[in-house]
Amino acid sequence: MWRKIHSDWPAYLLALVVLLVIVFKLSTNHPEKSLIALKDSTWHPPSLYLDPVKNKRERELVTYGKELISNTSTYLGPKGTVMQISNGMNCQNCHLNAGTKPDGNNFSAVTANYPLYRERSGEVESIYKRVRDCFERSLNGSAPDSNSREYQAIHAYIQWLGKTVAKGTHPKGSGIRKPDYLQRAADPDKGKKVYAIHCERCHRNNGEGEMNPEHTAYIYPPLWGKHSYNTGAGLYRLSNFAGFIQSNMPFNEVTQHNKLTDEEAWDIAAYVNSQARPILKESHDWPDISKKPVDHPFGPYADNFSEQQHKYGPFLPILLAREKN
Repeated sequence: MWRKIHSDWPAYLLALVVLLVIVFKLSTNHPEKSLIALKDSTWHPPSLYLDPVKNKRERELVTYGKELISNTSTYLGPKGTVMQISNGMNCQNCHLNAGTKPDGNNFSAVTANYPLYRERSGEVESIYKRVRDCFERSLNGSAPDSNSREYQAIHAYIQWLGKTVAKGTHPKGSGIRKPDYLQRAADPDKGKKVYAIHCERCHRNNGEGEMNPEHTAYIYPPLWGKHSYNTGAGLYRLSNFAGFIQSNMPFNEVTQHNKLTDEEAWDIAAYVNSQARPILKESHDWPDISKKPVDHPFGPYADNFSEQQHKYGPFLPILLAREKN
């Protein structure tokens, strides 16, 4: 047998070459399919280490901007070393990993889509207007001046993060991925029970969070109370908060699969947002009330559904009524 193989080796070699050619042809007939299969379409942020900013001034601004997003309170909180203009939370409490985490309310699409017309204000907004809203609503404070080094750094960092995103596009993983609407209203009482299981160990039973030993910033942010986000913040809308916690909480425990079910996420959101917090006078929001989201918690509305239903649901009847009109 081995003598036969030895004598016929040229034929075996030729057959192997032909087989390899066939495999190569099949794999390259549709190169675009191969690329699609290999390419991860989720947005990945640039790295200051692997893709450093060459211009010294710009690099310093981008680096400082990232630091401000990560440790806002250290510089701009109640005991801030630069200014005292915010509530002690950090920007990355709502924009995880300094605004880089997929489905963590990241900054990937900001540069590609701003200036942007937004129904909430009824005007075309700049990036500065968006940042100012975050300071006034989520951080329940006031924004740094647009000419300040702090704002210039935040702006430079946001622009740098989105530098490869095509204009007018939203990469996979940008924004907040929202859970399906429930057939019932979200229930704060049920949410309280689930909160005790999944959230209380970090955010405490009174929602006050946990501060660092120096009392200059939060390790785990307050979810309600005087140091939390106010009623004008985006996370005060139930769908935003439910989506945010389902994709990201409990912290560092969510992998490719959510740990919270849709019902648990909605109910926790209802419980947290039913608690007392600072109130923002938002008389200028939503100049066209017909454009208010179904879960905007404050009237007046262009429909006949109650403020209670707009806050907690069920939201499907509101959506169906809008479709008929």
